[in-house]
Amino acid sequence: MNKLFNKIWKSKLWFVITIAALAAINWLASMYHARIDFTNEKRFTLSTPTKKVLQKLDDVVQVDVFLKGDFPSGFKKLANSTTELLQEFKEVAGKKLQYRFISPDENVEGTNVLWADTLGALGFYPINLTSQIKEGQQQQNIYPVAFVHYKENILPVMIYQGKTKAITYPEINSAEAMMEFNFINAIDKLLQKEKPVVGYTVGNGEPTGYSVEDLVKNTLQEEYRFYTINPNTQPAIPKEFNVLFIVKPTQPFTDEAKLKLDQYVMNGGKIIFFLDKLNAELDSLQSKKGEVIAYDRELELNDLLFKYGARINPDLVMDLQCDFLPFDVSGNGQFELLPWNYFPVFETKANHVINKNLGFVSGRFVNSIDTVEAEGIKKTILLSSSPTTRTIATPALISVLENVNAPEHEKFKKANIPTAVLLEGKFKSLFANRLSQAMNDSLQSIGAVFMSQCIADNKMIVVADGDIVLNSVIKGNQAIPMGMNPFTFGSQREFAFANKDFLQNCLDYLINTSNLSEAKAKDYTLRLLDKKKVEAEMNFWKLINILVPVAIIVLFALLYQFIRRRKYTLT
Repeated sequence: MNKLFNKIWKSKLWFVITIAALAAINWLASMYHARIDFTNEKRFTLSTPTKKVLQKLDDVVQVDVFLKGDFPSGFKKLANSTTELLQEFKEVAGKKLQYRFISPDENVEGTNVLWADTLGALGFYPINLTSQIKEGQQQQNIYPVAFVHYKENILPVMIYQGKTKAITYPEINSAEAMMEFNFINAIDKLLQKEKPVVGYTVGNGEPTGYSVEDLVKNTLQEEYRFYTINPNTQPAIPKEFNVLFIVKPTQPFTDEAKLKLDQYVMNGGKIIFFLDKLNAELDSLQSKKGEVIAYDRELELNDLLFKYGARINPDLVMDLQCDFLPFDVSGNGQFELLPWNYFPVFETKANHVINKNLGFVSGRFVNSIDTVEAEGIKKTILLSSSPTTRTIATPALISVLENVNAPEHEKFKKANIPTAVLLEGKFKSLFANRLSQAMNDSLQSIGAVFMSQCIADNKMIVVADGDIVLNSVIKGNQAIPMGMNPFTFGSQREFAFANKDFLQNCLDYLINTSNLSEAKAKDYTLRLLDKKKVEAEMNFWKLINILVPVAIIVLFALLYQFIRRRKYTLT
């Protein structure tokens, strides 16, 4: 072996063999991708549910990402992270997953229409960034969105959803943490052969017009099989409904209707309540000389919710962290946007996969929630107020004159008042010890058997605000997305709250059977450099980076010469 090696060395073939070996290694590296994840949070390791979804692809999934261009460092990092994630997906899915990056300034294939115009027409609004370049400042419209194509269907994926207009490293880090879930959740939905069934109750004053267009038309009807149902007239809530929505009813529920809801839950049905306990509306405030009295709607749902472990209180949450409304402060018809404490803005605590990495959620005339003792029921607070909050009890007089003077901060001393809660466990029926003969006869007439307890662990969500999932309507009956303020819409102060994301996260948690929450539960620790230490030690580490590699090469050369002389010097 040594003779063969010496022969190759002396004949200079070693140079050709080295070049060939390097070429082979590079070719293999381009064909096969592998890495070892040393991060504590396993940032670069796909979750097991993600791999299972990718492995069951039966056709090509095409991902179009609109993050191509010369971006500031934060979005350049986000684009690189997207590339790395999709490459990891491709390693598992093989040729069944393809992706490409598209600039919004490019034309749609076969047309003269810019992708930016198409994205805008579809309701994807850009982030307008001002970045510093050599020539001065540059305005950029960035569309952090992707389209996932599977067969004839397409789903959008929002790659970045910041809480504020200022782009920060924590926001970019949060977007990276959510990226795996957002992409694989879209793919999983496209793979479903049958869409889940969602029901929406009517018959108790629930909204059905323009104010639910974004909820019904743009969310539920697009991604689910959507049906309306009147619990007052239908004999039962179908078990086929995966989730039932009860959104802002204004009329009381009868015991018969509550029995149908109760037995739907006992048989494994899931409900999301979006309730306004008090009658307090912005339209009434504007039309009644700037004053309105908020009073209890008497929906007769207190006993049902109490049995399941929650109670919506007859009060209003006022928060210094709030949205804006226009006010005629001077009385001369010149309106000014001012904070309106009755429209609280919730920053989630990220204590559950539903509210993890979620932006601000806006509410209107929100009630507080108390959790009550219910055996075997786990309660998780999903939304709560800021540390500067107060509550006012009913009947409450609401007046625009409250904004003439600045709020008295010493009154806003309450903190973290719950406004939305997740309930999980084996719920017990409200009618277990109070089922009348007439009720029992009505169940038997449809072939149903009364259930006094859930057949298995179940889930429901109670939100003490019906407006969270409603959209505003501006001139010409134009419905704008939920979570958008109609008074700032289209202006420089426009801001999209994460109401729709909260709604979608609730649905995903209640319906999803692929256990993709594992992908969503990742925590990315933001490790920023100490700027003072960097500045103080910059020259030292620059010197190390320059001299150490050179010193290693010189040391290797000296060692090689020493070994060679010792081997071939005649003794």
